[in-house]
Amino acid sequence: MRDGIGQGFVARVGRGGGSAKGVKMACLTNLFRSSALLAASIVAATASARADDLNDYPTSARAEYVFACMKANGETQELLQKCSCSIDVIASIIPYERYVTTETILSMSQVTGPIGSEFRSTEQAKLAVQDFRRAQAEAEVRCF
Repeated sequence: MRDGIGQGFVARVGRGGGSAKGVKMACLTNLFRSSALLAASIVAATASARADDLNDYPTSARAEYVFACMKANGETQELLQKCSCSIDVIASIIPYERYVTTETILSMSQVTGPIGSEFRSTEQAKLAVQDFRRAQAEAEVRCF
């Protein structure tokens, strides 16, 4: 019996003493403690999983986005907050791997000739950019 869990039950039943009511109370107490520990564990695991999902973007990627956002919109403290909020919203919608893919597509689509055309014309590229634009629009609504 670790951490005192079940000691009341052992004190009443394990030594041959105690009434049926005492045994029931000890069982209910143990059940309640076990349920509370299980619930706390589930909440902690869920919060950790959400944090991991939200934080799959490296700091450097977030910083690059914020710098580019501020260059495009103005370099003020207010915009620093808004641009930081924006990448947080995007990170909550699009996994980092998909973000990198989209960033590559947008960069390569600016190249002229057949190579750039591949990045502009494929259905996969169009869908990736479309998803990214939706995430940016959501970020704009929430942050700006």
